[in-house]
Parts: sequence; C-alpha cells; structure tokens
Amino acid sequence: MDDVSTTAETVSAGNGVVSASTIPADELARLTDDIVSALKTVYDPEIPADIYELGLVYKIDIEDDRSVKIDMTLTAPGCPVAGEMPGWVENAVGAVEGVSGVEVNMTFDPPWTPDRMSEEAQVAVGWY
Repeated sequence: MDDVSTTAETVSAGNGVVSASTIPADELARLTDDIVSALKTVYDPEIPADIYELGLVYKIDIEDDRSVKIDMTLTAPGCPVAGEMPGWVENAVGAVEGVSGVEVNMTFDPPWTPDRMSEEAQVAVGWY
C-alpha cells in the first residue's frame, strides 16, 4: 500500500524530521519485505482479507536495534478482536528473522475507511 510508512527512519508527520538508519540498505529491504509478508498472514476474522491489504497498518518503523514499532487500527473501535489483534501482529512480526522485538500501537486517528483498502482487498470482499 502506497500510503503506509514503512521505513527504518524516524519520520515525524508534518514536521519533516528524519534520522537515517544504521541498518545496511539490503538488510533493511529484506526486513521490510519480510515484515510486510508477516503482516499479510494476519486476517480480520470477519473480512476475507489480510490486515495489510485492508489498510489497517498505518506505519511500520524499524529501529536501529531491529525492534519494530507498528501503528495500526481496526475497521471499527468496537471490533470484537480489538484485544487479540495486537498480539496476533506481534507474534507474526516477531517471528521474522532479525526482528528483536515488536511494539504494536492501536490508534483510531485517523479512523479507518474502506478507501484505505488495496484493490486486492476490494476484490476479496466483493467491492470491486
């Protein structure tokens, strides 16, 4: 998804603050690909699409110590899996080779809307 921030740099939204990573570029690319692949194994049980393609992942930060911070949301604040989903994401991403730890931050700002879904997710739910 083009609007997901996937980076080993720290970027503060709106103020342009960027600090470069000490992780070699090829290792960073592999970690990023593997983390996205891991996220694509986590599904919302009520929707036949993974959380990445649904647009539930807002930001992925890979820190220099190879810990991963993920900002994500749910389709609705009252989602029945709200208490379980962060653990599913933590387990999936934590299994990626080279990841030292995972922190999942749930946010509802901005709220999720169906326009965040990829074309793949829209096809899966029959909206395309």
